[in-house]
Amino acid sequence: MFKPLSVLKALLLSLALSTAAYADEAIKTVYHMSEGIPQASRAINNIRNHLAADPKAKIVVVTHGLGIDFLLDGATNQMDQPFAGGVADLASKGVEFRVCNNTLVSRKISADKLLMEAKTVPSGVAEVARLQAKEGFVYLRP
Repeated sequence: MFKPLSVLKALLLSLALSTAAYADEAIKTVYHMSEGIPQASRAINNIRNHLAADPKAKIVVVTHGLGIDFLLDGATNQMDQPFAGGVADLASKGVEFRVCNNTLVSRKISADKLLMEAKTVPSGVAEVARLQAKEGFVYLRP
């Protein structure tokens, strides 16, 4: 005999368990950067605030064009403060920094000029698309 109340209880229990499982998953976010130093300054602050609110967040910063400039050795913000310390601090919290190799090639910049926390990817825009389409990352552009 069909017992609607038992089925409803089972469904509610299943929903509660699946919701609890999702609550523990890190929210994956890709920060897309292509505009240069002012955007990078905003992004560093945004990411710090993001991690303060959600320490479990999985954050990947993908850069191309002028967006790579803050990841170059010796880069400073508008107040002449180096980016290296902030990048290292965020990397120690799990933030990944990815740089477009197409940009390096077109701008004739050697990969050895990048901060040690930065890794190259073949294409910045393709990496943003891949993270969104294949890995379920939320897109943010500071």
